[in-house]
Amino acid sequence: MIERQYNMLPSTGFARPARMLVSISTKYLSNLVLEYEGNSVKLNYSTETIMDVMSLGIRPGAPFYIRAEGIDESPALQSIEDHFSKMKLIY
Repeated sequence: MIERQYNMLPSTGFARPARMLVSISTKYLSNLVLEYEGNSVKLNYSTETIMDVMSLGIRPGAPFYIRAEGIDESPALQSIEDHFSKMKLIY
C-alpha cells in the first residue's frame, strides 16, 4: 500500500480534479481511495463517485490523501500526480 499527501492550490476548485481522479482510476487494477478529514471515497468510474468526491468539500490549500493498494499502485499514483502537476492543481 502507498499513500501520498497532496495540497490543492488555493485558487483551484475541485470539480475538474474530481473528474480526472475518477477517470484515471479506471485505468488501474489497484484500489484507489481519496481521504479527506477522516472521510474517504473509493475511486471508481461512475457519476456517483464524482459526486462523492465533490461532497468531501476539499478546501483549497487543505491536505488530502490518495491511497493505492494493488499490483499497479505505484504507476496509478504516479499517473495521478503527473496529471495534477501538468494541470498545475497541486503544490
